[in-house]
Amino acid sequence: MLVMRIFKWWRWSAVLAVTAVGSVRAQDTVFTGTNKGADRVRIAAAGFHAEVGEAAPLKQTFDSVLESDLKNAGVFDVVAKSMQPQAEPAGPKQVDLAAWGGGATAAAYVAFGSFTAQGGKAAVNAYVFDTHNAQYPQVIGKQYTDVADDAAARMMAHRFADEIILRLGGGVAGIAETKIYYVHAGGGVKEIWAMDYDGANPHAVTRLGGIALSPRVSPDNSRVAFASLDKYGFQIKMYSLLLGRMVSFAPQAGTNIAPAWSPGGQLAWSSSKSGDPEIYVADASGNGAHRVTNYKGPDVSPSWNPKTGSQMAWISGRTGLPQMYTMDADGANVQRMTDGGYATSVSWSPNGQFLAFAWNRKYGPGAPGGQDIYVMDVASKKWIQLTNGLGQCDFPTWSPDGRHVAFAVGSGARGQVWTMLADGTGKHKLAGGDMPNWSFK
Repeated sequence: MLVMRIFKWWRWSAVLAVTAVGSVRAQDTVFTGTNKGADRVRIAAAGFHAEVGEAAPLKQTFDSVLESDLKNAGVFDVVAKSMQPQAEPAGPKQVDLAAWGGGATAAAYVAFGSFTAQGGKAAVNAYVFDTHNAQYPQVIGKQYTDVADDAAARMMAHRFADEIILRLGGGVAGIAETKIYYVHAGGGVKEIWAMDYDGANPHAVTRLGGIALSPRVSPDNSRVAFASLDKYGFQIKMYSLLLGRMVSFAPQAGTNIAPAWSPGGQLAWSSSKSGDPEIYVADASGNGAHRVTNYKGPDVSPSWNPKTGSQMAWISGRTGLPQMYTMDADGANVQRMTDGGYATSVSWSPNGQFLAFAWNRKYGPGAPGGQDIYVMDVASKKWIQLTNGLGQCDFPTWSPDGRHVAFAVGSGARGQVWTMLADGTGKHKLAGGDMPNWSFK
């Protein structure tokens, strides 16, 4: 019973009665990096030229994935296919810069190339040209080779998209090759699953046949930590992505939930081993565990500052209803960040500037009592509301480029994983699931 009471408190059930505590700061403008008013780079993704017949279906996959990746990036204005010139260049000598850079197309850059598939091998010659530089138009020239199947076509498109995003999107690496880990419920069990950043290729990671929660992938993408219910209660478990199997993590007394990786490879989590849920930190094997919070009231949902590794945000009930706090990694310099409502899970942005969190303010736009995703500037404590009217939103997680946030809508078998830009635009569902976590790279 104690295990389930702690878990329910941590899961922040939306049916709990919530009363606002104190006054809540009025909503302010927060610039997250995707809403600064700067013009987006206008780019056209021309259909690639299929060199041989068997390349046609794979090149269609490549074309659609590349266009989708560029649209999802949040930094481009992608020219609609209906506004592109009829002639699609197969190589550098076939580019009509005036046609692509002028008229209704008006693209600053055009991505194009050729796709060959023969004898089980696929090859892509990919280019990006500056349409306004007739003397030196080539900006990017890449070659990719892989097996001739749909998965490989997708991956080559992701790689080319990430190259374009890096070169033309302000020097920030793209996320097209990243993954999102999440909880998949079905048949009375909950397992850890993974999918591509765009929702493609969903697949099981664990097959434990029990209850697995809150996956967190390590900074080097070698391990996934999660909470699992076994005969000893909730324990932190560790799965090696390199070995494809479970690896050891020292068992802990009490109820252990909500793991979180530091950029240096330490693990924080919430444990009731002292009788009251507190935040503990240990190495990647669970050794050297030590407590960093010590205050009456549950302390859960830790999240490290990925930029410095010297701070954590977390949720605490030390003043009554759960609120969001920050502290140094050793537990010093505690600061309360929210001053009302009912805060839940929290995620620290890659640049260390923002906190994304779920918050039930019990007033404001939308249905009263709605639990939504917010972003707060750490320095000023100013915040913006990103979701409204989708349902109970929880478990935000930042993409490694800091331009996107994935989150859960609902829970259990009816849960869904959604994504959006960090200013709240571009919302769309990725897959059924819960408790998402974006891989570091």
